[in-house]
Amino acid sequence: MNILFVCSLNKYRSRTAETIFRNQQQYNIRSAGTDDGARKKLTKGDVGWADYIFVMEKSHRNKILKKYREESIGKRIICLHIPDEYEYMDPRLVADLKGKLSPWLEIPEESQKEPYCDSADTSPQPVS
Repeated sequence: MNILFVCSLNKYRSRTAETIFRNQQQYNIRSAGTDDGARKKLTKGDVGWADYIFVMEKSHRNKILKKYREESIGKRIICLHIPDEYEYMDPRLVADLKGKLSPWLEIPEESQKEPYCDSADTSPQPVS
């Protein structure tokens, strides 16, 4: 099954979703952005390739339907309603994506993660 995740710039939300699901053997995963300046700009080929398209906001769905009308015919385009307020691989974003995608996709137990850096040092410390 070909799964496409779409947000505005393909920097945070759709890229995080791609990272979470990219090692799931039953899915072929891509992500893209609708706006100029996107890390990976959405193309007609992406829309034509996808079986399911998960967009983060209604505006992304509207842009796809307007620009790629023909390629959108028969496609499932599902809006996740995830606002642009997260960084890449933010644990809150990961949890939100997994929760909203669970009715549609098998959620990996341990996602392939790129490190998320936090200012707190959480390394184990010896007990004195």
